[in-house]
Amino acid sequence: SLRRRRHSTHLVEALQSVRLFSSSAKVMGLWTLFEGLLLLANALAILNEDRFLAPRGWSFAEFSVGQTKTLKGQVIGLIYAVQYMRVPLILLNGISIIVKLVSG
Repeated sequence: SLRRRRHSTHLVEALQSVRLFSSSAKVMGLWTLFEGLLLLANALAILNEDRFLAPRGWSFAEFSVGQTKTLKGQVIGLIYAVQYMRVPLILLNGISIIVKLVSG
């Protein structure tokens, strides 16, 4: 019992020294989340099928209907959906740049 109390006391002291809930810590807001997702969408949009995806077996031509439920099928579908939505992606990038220029 005494040993457990000492162990729990040391654990509490260690957690307090780390300051997990410090008031000076930055909190990720919705804008930061939006920017992160926009960067991920940009990364998926620039993948070239002929030079990058096809040699690795990730082309849409090799993708059969039965594979849509697998993780690989879902990722291939996401890549092609993002590549299909390039015009809205360009607009979102423009809005993001303008907001950054105005707000600093």
